Amino acid sequence: MSASTETTPRQTPANGAALRTPVDWKFPIVYSALALVTLLLFGLFGGAAGKSTTFSFAAGTDLFGIPPVTVSSMPTAIAIGIVLVAMAAIATWLAAKREKIGIWFPVVFGVLFLSAFLTWAGADTGRIPITPLLAGALALSVPLIFGAMCGLVGERSGIINIAIEGQLLAGAFLAAVVASAVKNPYAGLVAAPFAGALVAVVLTFFAIRYWVDQIIIGVVLNVLVVGLTNFLFSTVLTQNPEMWNARQQLPVIPIPLLGDIPVLGPVLFRQSILVYLMYVVVAVLYIALFHSKWGLRTRAIGEHPKAADTVGIPVNRNRVINTLIAGGIAGLGGAFFTVGSGLAFGKEMSAGQGFIALAAMILGKWNPIGAVFAALLFGFARNLGNTLSTMGTPVPSDLLLMLPYIVTIFAVAGFVGKVRAPAANGKAYAKQ
Repeated sequence: MSASTETTPRQTPANGAALRTPVDWKFPIVYSALALVTLLLFGLFGGAAGKSTTFSFAAGTDLFGIPPVTVSSMPTAIAIGIVLVAMAAIATWLAAKREKIGIWFPVVFGVLFLSAFLTWAGADTGRIPITPLLAGALALSVPLIFGAMCGLVGERSGIINIAIEGQLLAGAFLAAVVASAVKNPYAGLVAAPFAGALVAVVLTFFAIRYWVDQIIIGVVLNVLVVGLTNFLFSTVLTQNPEMWNARQQLPVIPIPLLGDIPVLGPVLFRQSILVYLMYVVVAVLYIALFHSKWGLRTRAIGEHPKAADTVGIPVNRNRVINTLIAGGIAGLGGAFFTVGSGLAFGKEMSAGQGFIALAAMILGKWNPIGAVFAALLFGFARNLGNTLSTMGTPVPSDLLLMLPYIVTIFAVAGFVGKVRAPAANGKAYAKQ
């Protein structure tokens, strides 16, 4: 047989049938379950017959007003449920044909499901304030986004950072203390990154110098920071709160014209400098990670450190520098809990946000943009629970408190199998 006609035989099982990719029924099952919940629970048997829900968008300082939209609760939920059932059927058909669905499909499905849920949940109260709901979601996402960026920089460099929770807490503590002592919230904002970087120093010392398991040292650092801040809170801050733990808040800086756009203005452009810094950090990281020499070296030492070393890239030195930068980013996120929110420091006030930030990083596939959207999803879930609990909706209050963690579990369980961490993540490297 000539070289032009020679072909490599396909690998076949014992019966001679060609190997085929197994059908993934996970997403069609999820879509079908959510569609039935929408149609039955929110629609037919939701107890919203004869009720209406109003979605309000306008704020008092908007450039122009958007009139509220009022819909009949039960018919609207039923109509959305029928659409979702059709989408679930399409997903099942495509899965049977082993065809992939674009990212737009789950986004549209999620927006429709959320719309039906809000229509049902707001039937008793009659009004859903969209602008405060979105603004609160962004605010609660700020520490998650900073934490996810911290984990992303570290893990792209090959360092697993479980200590994000401790870095957030340390940043919140130092920001509160410095801002209170100086009587200036901006001083606390400047100090916060140093607290996160200090935790990163300990992490890199043990992980890179002594090859201690990075997951273990991260857990230990979280416990250490919690214990240290609790001790200082009880012995120093509570003894003289006017000096060391007085409330200092970063002022809101509205951007002219942009801040007056309905919905988007109050949500995105009437924020403190900390939120604007978050925009800058995400944009700079995305550009630097994929379009700069630093980003190329960072991805190289996280994927194949030996190959990077052979071309003259100092692997461990870059890992140390990047982990310190990541710690500073997490410290900025911690400042949100105190000077960003106008609150005094409290024990363990980070409340597990560092671990949710890790989940956002994984769900975002170690990409800054993906991690931002994942963090916004978790922040929205948390604020949705807070908003609905104050409105007296039929949803049990305990379930609303669990909502962000339920979303985290389902999101990571549903997508973690489809992502791949950097190849050298968590592996110590010794120069050959």
